[in-house]
Amino acid sequence: MKILKGKTAIITGATRGIGRGIAKTFADHGANVLFTFSSSSDLAKEIENELSNNDVVVKGFKSDASNYQDCQNLVDQITKEFPVIDILINNAGITRDNLLMRMQEEDFDKVIEINLKSVFNMTKAIQRTMLKQRFGSIINMSSVVGVKGNAGQSNYAASKAGIIGFSKSIALELGSRNIRCNVIAPGFIETEMTEVLDEKVVQEWRDSIPLKRGGKPSDIADTCVWLASDMSSYVTGQTIHVNGGLLT
Repeated sequence: MKILKGKTAIITGATRGIGRGIAKTFADHGANVLFTFSSSSDLAKEIENELSNNDVVVKGFKSDASNYQDCQNLVDQITKEFPVIDILINNAGITRDNLLMRMQEEDFDKVIEINLKSVFNMTKAIQRTMLKQRFGSIINMSSVVGVKGNAGQSNYAASKAGIIGFSKSIALELGSRNIRCNVIAPGFIETEMTEVLDEKVVQEWRDSIPLKRGGKPSDIADTCVWLASDMSSYVTGQTIHVNGGLLT
């Protein structure tokens, strides 16, 4: 069953990891997938070729989600071809981990700019379209770290906690127009980034999780499908924890 058949989604930062998993799952469920990338044009082309078929359009756009004007231009460009945008997934993000005593101002500013300001930029850019059509689902990617904090990640935690507060406010502002805004807070998700870590360290993380495994990008993608679909039409302003019970 193609739950998202006929819908169109914008996904930021979808060339790797969770973002790529979301793009694949959405295409599998019949959604047109318009995704952004910052520099990996070869990967973007690979995703287009892999996921495009007769039923869906999958198209990459080089755009910097942390740049306000880039986001405005992106939405203007996309809506010329796709006047209705059903779903926005703000997934773009980076880490620059360090203890506070060693963290540089640039490391803090860059993480806030890419992780948090990008959510403002893209939500602001899509707002007019969704207000005009009087519906839409905005899904913002936070993290378990934004809820519980983590030593050495004060910048990342601040950015991800900010996303939760921002999203609750947008849910209150736009709910009367049938525009929903929710948050997903992933726990330890195994992606290309975790493959380079020491296996012993990874196993220790798995052992600390009640379900005794790391999450997969598909675990996050499946939750996105639910929040993007009409099955969650009465859900807004919520943070959905997908972490294997890590915070239990």
